[in-house]
Amino acid sequence: MELEIKAKKAKEVARKLGVIDTKLKNKALINISEQLVQQADYVIKENKRDLEKGRELGTSQALLDRLLLTKERIEDMAEGLRLLVELPDPIGETIDVWERPNGLKINKMRVPLGVIGMIYEARPNVTIDAAGLALKTGNAVVLRGSSSALHSNKALVHVIQDALEQLNISKDSVQLIEDTNRETVEKMLKLNDYLDVVIPRGGAQFIQYVVNNATVPVLETGAGNCHVYVDKAADIEMAKQITINAKTHRPSVCNAAETLLVQKDWASDYLPELIKALREKNVECRGCERTLSLVPDIIKATPVDWETEYLDYIIAIKIVENIDEAIEHINRYGTKHSEVIVTNDKKNAERFLQLIDAAVVYHNASTRFTDGYEFGFGAEIGISTQKLHARGPMGLPALTSYKYIIYGNGQIR
Repeated sequence: MELEIKAKKAKEVARKLGVIDTKLKNKALINISEQLVQQADYVIKENKRDLEKGRELGTSQALLDRLLLTKERIEDMAEGLRLLVELPDPIGETIDVWERPNGLKINKMRVPLGVIGMIYEARPNVTIDAAGLALKTGNAVVLRGSSSALHSNKALVHVIQDALEQLNISKDSVQLIEDTNRETVEKMLKLNDYLDVVIPRGGAQFIQYVVNNATVPVLETGAGNCHVYVDKAADIEMAKQITINAKTHRPSVCNAAETLLVQKDWASDYLPELIKALREKNVECRGCERTLSLVPDIIKATPVDWETEYLDYIIAIKIVENIDEAIEHINRYGTKHSEVIVTNDKKNAERFLQLIDAAVVYHNASTRFTDGYEFGFGAEIGISTQKLHARGPMGLPALTSYKYIIYGNGQIR
């Protein structure tokens, strides 16, 4: 009942949100950002309840880090909202315009999607990102987070709704489903009467479940089995810095590196040094047979390691003959998320950039930059690994559709 009641309210309010002017939407985003900072102590207090429960259940430290809210992280969330204010409002934008020989003038105009159903795990910052992006694009949003972040999400939505009501914007614009039973997700995936799109964020198994069971259209965000390939012509210090950053900066997120591929000649000269640097950062290294011949005291990798998104201080290491073997490995085991080549060979760099099938491909930079904030989008609703509608970090334009506006003067066919 809660799901249908709230989704129906969202559908009703979406029609009004779609025509709110940019000035009021920006004012709402600023108000939410200010309220977030002012009520940070309240949000952190509620977040601690989730953290305590997580520890009692034996949740890993990496997943607890995803759940954790601090004043610094809340300020970052508020800053993301402020950045959205600075971005152009896509709604009402004329994408294209042309005139037909019969005099019909055709305008292609950007419009909201309508009602977004957001289903996500663990990370409460998604609550703010989703609400902010939805509001800026004139969409209503129905949020369904996981039980592990329930108190945090309730506090954040309370702050959002208060800030909206202060500006006479309906609190039904952003709603949280508090029922965390699995059956609620199953029903949400088939709520075509009220939801225009569903966006899942979480692990690979969860996302696949949503894709396989939804009748509502899905904007698929992908798991991140991301790779760093160190080419023969790589600088040792750059390779160390990029690999360590990609693996350890925040290992629990989808743009963290999970596999390190190393060209055999470079490996002979430098791989033991790179593994030593990873171990100094408390990373568990699992290597192929050739890696073990250079560093015998690491764990032997199994075929499962090449396809695993660890989300933890673990990395799989494989020595490859050349760039072609690296490309073949990544295209086989990768999740089309973010992939890196470290090299000073421009020809190999271009070959890698062209042949890797992923949403984001880097030359000499960390996978950690696959992020809406880092791309200048202000925030992101997720990182799409599919090829239809949107790909990569999904900012404001990804939450819009378009319609054709036709101007005539009596034409008939």
